[in-house]
Amino acid sequence: MSLDTANMVRMANAIRALSMDAVQAANSGHPGMPMGMADVATVLWGEYLKHDPKAPDWADRDRFVLSAGHGSMLIYSLLHLAGYASPTMEDIRNFRQLGSPCAGHPENFLLDGVECTTGPLGQGLAMAVGMAIAERSLNADFGNDLVDHRTWVIAGDGCLMEGINHEAIGLAGHLKLGRMNVLWDDNNITIDGSTDLSTSENIKARYEATGWHVVECDGHDFADIRRALDEAVESERPSLVACKTVIGKGAPNKQGTSATHGAPLGSDEIAAARDLLGWDAEPFEIPAEVLDDWRSTGQRGASARSEWNERIENHDERAEFERRMAGDLPQDFSLDGYIQSLMAEPQKVATRKASEMALGQINAMLPDTIGGSADLTGSNNTKAGGIGPFTADDRSGRYIYYGIREFGMAAAMNGMALHGGVIPYGGTFLVFTDYCRGAIRLSALQQARAIYVMTHDSIGLGEDGPTHQPIEHVQSLRMIPNLLVMRPADTVETAECWEIALREKTRPTVLALTRQNLPQIRTDASVTGQSAKGAYRLKSAENARKVILIATGSEVHLALECAAELEKKGVGADVVSMVCTQLFDEQDEAYKADLLPNVSPGEILRVSVEAGTTFGWDRYTMTNGLRIGIDRFGASAPAEDLFAKFGLTVDAIVPQIMNKLNG
Repeated sequence: MSLDTANMVRMANAIRALSMDAVQAANSGHPGMPMGMADVATVLWGEYLKHDPKAPDWADRDRFVLSAGHGSMLIYSLLHLAGYASPTMEDIRNFRQLGSPCAGHPENFLLDGVECTTGPLGQGLAMAVGMAIAERSLNADFGNDLVDHRTWVIAGDGCLMEGINHEAIGLAGHLKLGRMNVLWDDNNITIDGSTDLSTSENIKARYEATGWHVVECDGHDFADIRRALDEAVESERPSLVACKTVIGKGAPNKQGTSATHGAPLGSDEIAAARDLLGWDAEPFEIPAEVLDDWRSTGQRGASARSEWNERIENHDERAEFERRMAGDLPQDFSLDGYIQSLMAEPQKVATRKASEMALGQINAMLPDTIGGSADLTGSNNTKAGGIGPFTADDRSGRYIYYGIREFGMAAAMNGMALHGGVIPYGGTFLVFTDYCRGAIRLSALQQARAIYVMTHDSIGLGEDGPTHQPIEHVQSLRMIPNLLVMRPADTVETAECWEIALREKTRPTVLALTRQNLPQIRTDASVTGQSAKGAYRLKSAENARKVILIATGSEVHLALECAAELEKKGVGADVVSMVCTQLFDEQDEAYKADLLPNVSPGEILRVSVEAGTTFGWDRYTMTNGLRIGIDRFGASAPAEDLFAKFGLTVDAIVPQIMNKLNG
């Protein structure tokens, strides 16, 4: 049932007042978008969005994504007005200040009701694609009784210009994600000024061309907004609702201009806006009758949740559904048995193949996983365990063919992880983490369990040459906080890394995997789980210890060969497999000191060996150590020739160590 128009005007003006007051108090922010989209947001939240402020984590709530995250005061106003526990009015008064959950851009870990962290334009919309995929996947497993909700997005011109938008909408249109609706704040303004300065494309035609349903409305006419949203809800295709709006609506001298986009309106303009809007309340005060109207909108969601609670109460699959939405693995989930089989029958395979072998076990045991690849399925080895494709016609599939959309894939994975109930993984070549880095960074920032299967991890990929051979990528990814970067050395370490990644509920993982075959270096069935410590002693010195070789991935077996040669020369050498620097850094000081003793320079030589940049390895080798690696781009040749060219052989490394020891 529609709300009274006069009341809706006051409800929308409450958003405008809070937005301009908060930005003014902070002397920083973006008042124009919240003021321009206040009418659309009031209709959406008041009449369409299925949510309950008293249960912000309700599994079957609609997901609302503010992709235009610079307009963060829109969602902060909506959450407060609708009756969420946070943000409080005090939080809003302290908008953009230290300690306030009302950050400059919405952050999912600060406020319930903020589904994802947005601000980097386009990524919110792309994450919403993943949320819509997760909803349909879970619906296929649990049916309409438990999973029957929509994904709503408010996006601006910037979101629709960014390259990731093209990737995201192409995927959504192909998969016919009809429960996804994007409300475009079509105001023709960017920071620089009119959109005419930078673009002349027909956005609506582009969306139609990718398989979307497109509808327009006057973004300041409540009846017309309802008509457009009704059309969107009825469509079996994803919908773009082009809402024609005036940026900064209500600011008489600045509305419709870029002056309202990214700066406070100023006290004089705010006073004039109050007069124009008929808003006579003091700053940060909402009239009781307006607040009552807003709080009453939550009754619809409360009723829907009550009905849902009745359905789930005695549902046959309640326990499984709740387990999956909590992000917990089954109590009996373990790869120990599989790892023991590897110990019994060692295999020499590429770690990308080892990953496929582990996935064969994982996907058969764990219905939560949704895999995929950016058009490299046969190279990434990501389709395993009998899973079929997720398509427009079959939502039961658990494998997504993303096409050549690395950034879109990574963002969709974030959306799936944040939606809950599924564990996404996706693959491409490690060198193309450059294309998805923005989304990988947001995985880490949002504490999202997304697993990146990045194969062809070094010059070992061979003939494709320097454009495809990662050099700086592993180290650059290691710099991202809250991201686990794992480079396993064989089948056993790969399986251990997969189990670690699956159990990490609040951080993403990058698995850096080889194209070339590697010998299995772990065969002792009594010793498992060592990768969980990030680094461990794979070989102890036989002679008096003079060297510690620290290696990762495909260079671990090379380090073992170097150690064997050193032992022949009477030089004792430990070999440490550094699977994950982040996990190693988290170990206690005693463990780290045992593995890498704090000794006087010259007593023990530390040597890092990795087929990539040597940048950063001095953290572990110390300044007097040796860092064996590659500090230039690669070349096109067979892998064996490249390792010889770049000095990653026993014959090249051992003399350097001996010279250092004797020098």
